[in-house]
Amino acid sequence: MALKRGLDVVGSLLGLVLLSPLFLLVASAIKLDSAGPVFFRQKRVGRNDRPFRIFKFRSMSVDAPSRGCALTVRADRRITRVGHFLRSTKLDELPQLINVLVGDMALVGPRPEVPEFMDFYSPEQRAIIVSVRPGITDFAAILFRDESAMLDGAGDPVEVYRKHIMPIKFRYYRRYRDELGNLTDLRIIVATLLLVVVGRAPRWLGIESELPLTPALHRRAATSNPLPRT
Repeated sequence: MALKRGLDVVGSLLGLVLLSPLFLLVASAIKLDSAGPVFFRQKRVGRNDRPFRIFKFRSMSVDAPSRGCALTVRADRRITRVGHFLRSTKLDELPQLINVLVGDMALVGPRPEVPEFMDFYSPEQRAIIVSVRPGITDFAAILFRDESAMLDGAGDPVEVYRKHIMPIKFRYYRRYRDELGNLTDLRIIVATLLLVVVGRAPRWLGIESELPLTPALHRRAATSNPLPRT
C-alpha cells in the first residue's frame, strides 16, 4: 500500500505538470462558454467513509444541482456546449489528479459515490467499497464508460441506476478489492489508456468488452438482486 500511494503521488504530480497547458486551454473554453467557475466540486464518500469534495471541470450550468438529481443522461439539458465535449472525451475528470495528490483518491480504485447513492448499499457492501481509497478509474469505470447513454431515455434514471447498474458496479468493486495490488492497477491503467486511444476495452482485462444499452441492460439485470435501501 505504501508503494501504491507513492506511485499515486508521483503519477498525479507528473500528470498535473505535463497537462498544465491542457488545463489552461480547457479552463479558458469553460469560461468563454458559460458563466460560472472552472471547477465543479461535489461531496463524495471516500475511504473509511470519510467525505471529501471531488474536483471536476465544470460541464454543466451553475444551477444544475437545483434543476435535477446527481445523475446525468446524455441528452441532459443542464450540460453546456463545452461540457458535452469534456464529458465525451473524459477531460472533465482530469482535475481529480488534485484529489489523488492530496490523498482523497488514488489513480485506480472504485469510483467515489455521492452520499445519497451510497445509502443504497447494504452495510456489508459499503464496508467493502470504503475499505480502499476511491480512484479515477477501475474495472467498473471502464465497463460503464458511457453510463449517461445507458440512462438516456430511461423513465426513471435513478431506479435504473439503483436496481440495474449499481449491483454490477459492486461486483467489480469487490473484484478490485480482492485483486488489490500494483499489477492490477497497472493493468487497469493500461486498459484505460487503450480505451481512450482505440475506443474499446481490451479483452485481457477480464470484463465484458461491450455492455448493451438500457433496454438490454434491463433484461440482463432482471435476474439480479436489486440493492436494498439502508
